[in-house]
Amino acid sequence: MGVQIVEASADRVVGTMPVEGNTQPYGLLHGGASAVLAETLGSVGSMLHGGVSKIAVGVDLNCTHHRGVRSGSVTGVATPVHRGRSTATYEIVITDEQDKRVCTARLTCMLRDVGAKDAEQVRGASA
Repeated sequence: MGVQIVEASADRVVGTMPVEGNTQPYGLLHGGASAVLAETLGSVGSMLHGGVSKIAVGVDLNCTHHRGVRSGSVTGVATPVHRGRSTATYEIVITDEQDKRVCTARLTCMLRDVGAKDAEQVRGASA
């Protein structure tokens, strides 16, 4: 997908993604690719909010696609709408290189305690 995180904190997560390689048959940025960028950025923000004792798991993603993009890259900015003890919700605005809004998304993540299986999975993934 080519997602790159440019900035990351619980207050703001910024990432980019190329359009090339992420298009649907008509040559436009695929809506699913926008959803991947949105969920990635919102999940990173939720994880940073939750801290090391929590794991962020996406439970609801809503995307509204405003315009098509055929080339270049898109940038997503995730900002918190709600940060609680058990859930975190982020709004993600995705824009094109002309700063025109391509997609508006909202992601809610459940914040659950890190379990032993989570730690095993992380160790296995890094091996």
